[in-house]
Amino acid sequence: MPDAEPMYAATLVVRRAVSKPDALAMVALVLDSAVERAGSARARVPVGEGAWAEVEIPKFGEPPPLAIDVYSTLSDDHARLHALRLAAVLDEQAGWDAVPDFPH
Repeated sequence: MPDAEPMYAATLVVRRAVSKPDALAMVALVLDSAVERAGSARARVPVGEGAWAEVEIPKFGEPPPLAIDVYSTLSDDHARLHALRLAAVLDEQAGWDAVPDFPH
């Protein structure tokens, strides 16, 4: 997916102190996927056709939460659907309470 494509986003908020690589690894684990571009500023995990998740962590010294942004090249609804699916899987398999930060 080229970065120049239009993107739609839906954000999940997780109140957990975890590093960006560890958060990406957990997302990949619960989705049985892999981290793409690992080690880069734009590391991401595919969450479905035309959709992927990126992790934003608080700046140094700020408390959690971290944000998991689910992007889609198709629509806001597509991004939200994959975000809600990811939130459910994170809760079920990892015990992470990922709260949608968008109207649903």
